[in-house]
Amino acid sequence: MARRLSIAGVLFREFELLDLFGPLEMFGLLPEQFEISLVAETGDRVASTQGPVSVINYRFDDSPRFDLLLVPGGRGTRREVDNPAMLEWLQDQARTASYVTSVCTGSALLARTGLLDGRRATTNKAAFEWVCSQGKKVKWQKKARWVEDERFFTSSGVSAGIDMSLAVIARLLGEQQAEQVATWSEYEWHRDPGWDPFAEVHGLS
Repeated sequence: MARRLSIAGVLFREFELLDLFGPLEMFGLLPEQFEISLVAETGDRVASTQGPVSVINYRFDDSPRFDLLLVPGGRGTRREVDNPAMLEWLQDQARTASYVTSVCTGSALLARTGLLDGRRATTNKAAFEWVCSQGKKVKWQKKARWVEDERFFTSSGVSAGIDMSLAVIARLLGEQQAEQVATWSEYEWHRDPGWDPFAEVHGLS
């Protein structure tokens, strides 16, 4: 890449910690290639589902354009699917972003914007029915660790976002670089996007 890509981790009250910080750890191990910011609608701090609070870099109304969006899931998505400010910001940023990604029920937010209409996507299998109801025109994949559809990457639940982020790194910088990141983080990367034992656990296969 000729320049560092800017990444926006999108925060909202009751987001899932690992959904966000698992992928950001992977990107963050390549500081010469990626610049990470946390963005939220309002305020300076946002509490996760698990309790820890994150300090944001930008609010929606003063944020720059980003090259990559990362939308986590968590209990808060059930509220945010009806938040016009969230949906409008995602739609606006997605117009110019090179990549739009989500983890877990974060894909419900993308679905509500219409960004996933006609595209293949996946989500947390434990919440599959609810997420599917947020986007009737989305081609939801029941069995998938993550799904790539052009510039859109969506993953299954929680830890699956780490595998997805490594796939994004592989797309941008090559598989060897993604493998190096996995090694640095002592993570066993599931390279097959179709590997999804949790689909069967939740009766979806």
